[in-house]
Amino acid sequence: MRRIPRGRVTTYGTIARLAGLRGQARLVGYALHALPSGTAVPWHRVINARGQISLGAHGRGGAPTTQRLKLDREGVRFDAAGRVSLERFGWKLAP
Repeated sequence: MRRIPRGRVTTYGTIARLAGLRGQARLVGYALHALPSGTAVPWHRVINARGQISLGAHGRGGAPTTQRLKLDREGVRFDAAGRVSLERFGWKLAP
């Protein structure tokens, strides 16, 4: 995840695939949720395959708001439905 550039996002599924865990997007979500507060890992650059922040109402503390603010500061834009264009802002590691 540290390779995701500022102003770009990727999906839980992409991270799972890159880690050799194809089909284990939820496992990536669980791992990110377990990160300690203040981590240097850019967890905020990982969103779901629909282009949305996944933490929703069940996220810990203010994590969904924090994620959105961090992405906004990096220039990632959300549409009126709260989605990010993966075509415009998506990052994929070249094979």
